[in-house]
This record gives sequence, C-alpha cells and structure tokens, in this order.
Amino acid sequence: MKRFAISLTLVLTFLLPALASAATSTWVIDADHSSIQFKVKHLMVSNVKGEFKKFSGALTIDDADITRSKVDVTIDATSIDTGNAKRDEHLRSPDFLDVAKNPTLKFVSTKVAKSGDGTLKVTGTLMIHGVSREVVLDVEGPTSAIKDPWGNTKRGASATTKINRKDFGLTWNKALETGGVVVGDEVAITLEVELLKK
Repeated sequence: MKRFAISLTLVLTFLLPALASAATSTWVIDADHSSIQFKVKHLMVSNVKGEFKKFSGALTIDDADITRSKVDVTIDATSIDTGNAKRDEHLRSPDFLDVAKNPTLKFVSTKVAKSGDGTLKVTGTLMIHGVSREVVLDVEGPTSAIKDPWGNTKRGASATTKINRKDFGLTWNKALETGGVVVGDEVAITLEVELLKK
C-alpha cells in the first residue's frame, strides 16, 4: 500500500502540471473585430463618445481555473478619435493625454474573480497620461471557443468600467457661466473584444 501511495504521488506530480498546461491557452486581440470606446459628459447636457483605433493585447485563459487567467492590453494614445479633428488634436495635447510624452495607455490585470454566471471582475493597473491606478473591469465572458469559416479559433468578451479622469492627472476644464463645467470628470469605458487563439 505504501509503495502504491508513493507511485500515485509521483504520477500526480508529473500529470497535474501537464493537465494545467493543457487547460491554459494564449489569445490575442483581433483588432479588426474589436473596439475600445469611451463616453464623457460635455457641457453637462450631453455625452461625447470616442474610441481608440489602434491597440493590441494578449490574454492567457485558464479554463480549469478562470481566476488564474491574465490580461495585458496596450493602447496607442495617438489613435484617439471622437469624430472631430480639432477636438482630437486637443485631446492629444498636454491639456489631456499629452501623447508626445505618454504615447501609450496600458492595462495589466492583477486579479480575476468570478462574479456570477459567465461574468468576472478583473482587477488591474490602468496607466493613462503616465499615471497608474487600480481599476476593476466588469466582464461578460469569455465565450466558448468556436471555429470561424477560415479555420481560426475565436472567443469573445465584453468589459465595462468607469474612471475619474482627474485620478490620472487629466484636470483641464473650463467653468460655465450658468454653472458646471465643459468636461465631466467621469469617463465610461467599454471594450468589445474578439480573441484569436495563438
């Protein structure tokens, strides 16, 4: 019996890492079928929406234990687009993102937790304007893997969060004569991500 227990221990020692490795897979963001968008109040009466056109990222997904998964996303700050060239130029200036000094935004996860059926709370460090703060993403997914018509393996996920832009040193504003300010402090962020298996 003792010899059997030793043998079983040895088998598990070698087998369990292999099983864990089989459950772990690496995925990259398919930028052609993904989006990173934001929304912020303008003049206290409406919302201005925008997006970043250029970004990349990789996810390590552990299907055996989703909480061991990891996320790493980099965004090209110069690619900001609100549909208005003059406004975009202002957003790239030192008043806001200061892209000459801070050309990228970055998110790296530090914790993944289940929050419900098919949903996660992904905590991580978000860097904007050279300032890093902890944020929590509410995530739907990742979906189950499927094959597209060209033989690629794909998954998807959606994520949302809200930040205060002043926490990242984005403090520019102007007061209105009627009260309030030109730009709201709260920024709502939405990510729609299609993932390609490496």
